[in-house]
Amino acid sequence: MQKDMFERIINFLLGASWAIVLFGALITFNIFLVLGFGLAFFITILYVIISLFLILALDAFSVNKQRLEETKKQTELLEKIHSNTQK
Repeated sequence: MQKDMFERIINFLLGASWAIVLFGALITFNIFLVLGFGLAFFITILYVIISLFLILALDAFSVNKQRLEETKKQTELLEKIHSNTQK
């Protein structure tokens, strides 16, 4: 159950993050458009890049969780093999 809950939370946060990136980029562009198109475009690109790094951080949580689960499975198998060879 914990695994499912963790994955649901991460997936929800990833979806919400993509929505924030899209709507945030639109809002950022509209806010800074009064200062000029070039500056508004530059700030919007900067916002998108920073937001994508945050999305990558969320994805890293998911990957690390999967890696931990696989490592636990491998450790369990190695312990079984080790106990069989000791007998």
